[in-house]
Amino acid sequence: MILDNNKILRICNRLSCQIIEESDQLNHIILVGIKEKGFEIAEIIKKQITLFSKKDIKLYPLKIQKDTDDKKILFDYKIPKNCTVFIIDDVLNTGKTLFKSVNYFFNIGCENIKTIVLIDRDHKKYPVNVDIKGFSLSTNFEDTVKVISKDKKLKAVLV
Repeated sequence: MILDNNKILRICNRLSCQIIEESDQLNHIILVGIKEKGFEIAEIIKKQITLFSKKDIKLYPLKIQKDTDDKKILFDYKIPKNCTVFIIDDVLNTGKTLFKSVNYFFNIGCENIKTIVLIDRDHKKYPVNVDIKGFSLSTNFEDTVKVISKDKKLKAVLV
């Protein structure tokens, strides 16, 4: 096991503080969690932010159909064009999912897009930058890191 539930909660607490700092000049915070595990991480982060900030916080799920070649984005919410969006995912592997997500919000006119991952594996194939990362992990390219949810508890494992 790489991270147990307690470590993940501590990391999410730190990530929420960093989001608050990054959004200091904003009236509201827009979080977008990439389904499934990225959204679970985003839910934890949102709860933590509400403990420290009185700002209006919106949380939206973003679904990516991974069984298609073009990785179709499913997002049915209106986002103001001049907003800052915080895109949250669990593990950055090749960067393809995060790249597609950033590209989607860029194309709909979001002015500022911040990326957040719980675990960065440092094996990017796509030109995507992680603005806020919880945990860096150097692995072999063949290794897989998964965040597993069971009984409302999370853990990160190397498979």
